[in-house]
Amino acid sequence: MKAQPINIGIAEKDRKKIVDGLSRMLADTYTLYLKTHNFHWNVTGPMFQTLHIMFMTQYTETWNAVDLVAERIRALGYPAPGSYKEFASLTSIKDSGGSVSAKEMIKQLVVGQETVVRTAREVLPVAEKAGDQPTVDLLSARMEVHEKNAWMLRSLLEE
Repeated sequence: MKAQPINIGIAEKDRKKIVDGLSRMLADTYTLYLKTHNFHWNVTGPMFQTLHIMFMTQYTETWNAVDLVAERIRALGYPAPGSYKEFASLTSIKDSGGSVSAKEMIKQLVVGQETVVRTAREVLPVAEKAGDQPTVDLLSARMEVHEKNAWMLRSLLEE
């Protein structure tokens, strides 16, 4: 049985462009989630308690966001990427590459948070031009969260 065509007022070519961007956003979000969770498990040092709790708060929120982004891709009529191989080919976030200090964890997470913001910002005008308000709203909300997380993490690096 063939699926019923999608007729939500957004042209197929525009939906495809939006989904391509959202797929990168999903890969970045999932990769950031995984990195943050890893750092939560492995952080040590005098800031352990603060970072352990902060990382848990951030990875939990990011984990929930993964579902929102994937479901938006599905609502636009495309399969969401979901394998490590797909995420690795789509993400702009670099792997941490082994054991790192707490300060380096914070630095890497700032970069990761800002990377997700930049990816969202790239997709935003495509969604706006297509009149895709639900995607615009999702991207705006995600940018707000990740900008705030980056700010909070950056503040820990001040002397």
